Amino acid sequence: IRCIKPNNVLKPAIFENSNVLQQLRCGGVLEAIRISCLGYPTRRTFYEFVNRFGILHPKALSKGNTEITSTKMILEKANLVGYQIGKTKVFLRAGQMAELDALRTEVLGLSAKKIQTKVRSFLCRKKYVELRTCATQLEAVCRGTLARRLYENLRRQAGALRIQTRYRMRQERNKFRDLWSASTTIQCGLRGMAARKKLRFCRQTKAAVIIQTRCRCHLARSRYVKMLKATLATQCRWRGRIARKELRQLKMAAKETGALQAAKSKLEKEVEELTWRLQVEKRIRSDLEEAKEAKIQENKKLQSQLQELQQQFKETKELLKKEQETSKAASEKAEKVTLVPEIRVDETQVNELTAENEKLTTLVSSLETKIEETEERFKDQDQVREESLKKATEAESQLNQLKNAFLSLREKLASAEAEIINLRQHANLSVPADEQQVWNILYCLLITL
Repeated sequence: IRCIKPNNVLKPAIFENSNVLQQLRCGGVLEAIRISCLGYPTRRTFYEFVNRFGILHPKALSKGNTEITSTKMILEKANLVGYQIGKTKVFLRAGQMAELDALRTEVLGLSAKKIQTKVRSFLCRKKYVELRTCATQLEAVCRGTLARRLYENLRRQAGALRIQTRYRMRQERNKFRDLWSASTTIQCGLRGMAARKKLRFCRQTKAAVIIQTRCRCHLARSRYVKMLKATLATQCRWRGRIARKELRQLKMAAKETGALQAAKSKLEKEVEELTWRLQVEKRIRSDLEEAKEAKIQENKKLQSQLQELQQQFKETKELLKKEQETSKAASEKAEKVTLVPEIRVDETQVNELTAENEKLTTLVSSLETKIEETEERFKDQDQVREESLKKATEAESQLNQLKNAFLSLREKLASAEAEIINLRQHANLSVPADEQQVWNILYCLLITL
């Protein structure tokens, strides 16, 4: 325990902050408070802590949670920082216990308020129910007395009203009988007079209607006759104009169909000529191919013969060379050796050899000329064949063009025929006999086309 002077004057109700703080600092109180704040001054077991502060978090008091988990949940709910949890106790910093107590008191106050509100509301409800039952009973008694009094009054009023109605009904019935007899007599007279007037009016209106209908019928008939004459005249003129116009169109169409007929006939002739040319060229082509194959075979035979003749010519040349060499060698020996008798060469054999040699040369030259002639013929035939192929392709293209033109002409003729039929269908006119004959002739021509 330490005593502190609040002031140096030694008077009450005066507190000097700096002097008191200096005394606390010198007495070591501030240091002790600081040390105690740095530690954990409040220590409680888990059971005590949960038993005291379990109100702050009711879910922590469930059976599945242990004391340690429930204490952690309560501290997390209170948002405290710096506490420590041991094995059996909870260590809290200075001031944290006060915070928890404040939260506990706050929760207890709220719960007490709720309990008070519930109890007060129960008591008030009970009192209200008792007052309501008493009021309803009193109201029922009062209403019953009033209803009985009202029933008596209504009963008396009903009896009086019944008597009055019977009396008034008798009086009114007597008055009604008098009025009814008088009104029936008056109504009979008035209705008879009105019926007579109506009958007279109906007769007058009927006569007027008959006169009006006759007059209107006469006027309408005269107007209709005039309109009929005028319409017939206009229709005749208009139909004559349309008929003349259609006759002109049909004449133009007939001219066009004649030109189309001539073009069609020309195209058909050209197509026939081209088809005939194509057939002829195909035949020529097949003949040329056959001749070419035959000439190729002849050339092969001639070449084989030429090779044989060349071999024979070479052999004869070799024989002549050998004989010449032998004759030279023999003449040289005869000149050198005079003792040896002269060797006579048979001139007939030499002449025969020379004749054979000349024949062979003539054959070779004739064969060479024949080969050259055959080659020239082959070249000429190739040129002719190429020209014929070109002509055939050109003829085929012309034929396709003519076919396309022929098809277009057919389409034009069909369209012209359809137009003429439509014109004849739409023009429901009385055409003269000569015009009708012209139309029939044109139609027949188009059908034949």
